[in-house]
Amino acid sequence: MLEKILNWLTLRPLRMRILRRKFLKCLESEIAEEFLEMLLRFMSLAFLLDRDFRRNIEDFNGRYLFRSRDNSITVAVVFKDNRMKVYEKNLEDTNVTVTFRNGKALMGYLLSPKPDILGSLLRQDVTFNGNLNYVYKFAYMAKRLQLMATGEI
Repeated sequence: MLEKILNWLTLRPLRMRILRRKFLKCLESEIAEEFLEMLLRFMSLAFLLDRDFRRNIEDFNGRYLFRSRDNSITVAVVFKDNRMKVYEKNLEDTNVTVTFRNGKALMGYLLSPKPDILGSLLRQDVTFNGNLNYVYKFAYMAKRLQLMATGEI
């Protein structure tokens, strides 16, 4: 009950709808960095509003770096103490660094119905440095978020 009142007072449902609309627009355009940042903002808000989705980061600590080969895309994510923070800079000591060939490869990976890590590696669209289990976890959360945004869940 207190959570519902807090959500209403801070206008979280309204902010969620606005971010959902922006997120769906980014799905249609292929602007990779904006899409990734919007995905991460939407994911952060979903953690605040959805108790089931929040369970994905309970007791989870992870440091991600998403970048393109030419460094035109650089976004870092830190999951720590049941919270998520997004940075637009390089991070040291990441659990996994995901390097995409270009923005289109990033969009293809994030939007694919079944993220195929092996196929992406074989096509040389994506390279990984670190623990691949973190990549699988992020892909699961991103896909679940996409299904929530489209109303399929």
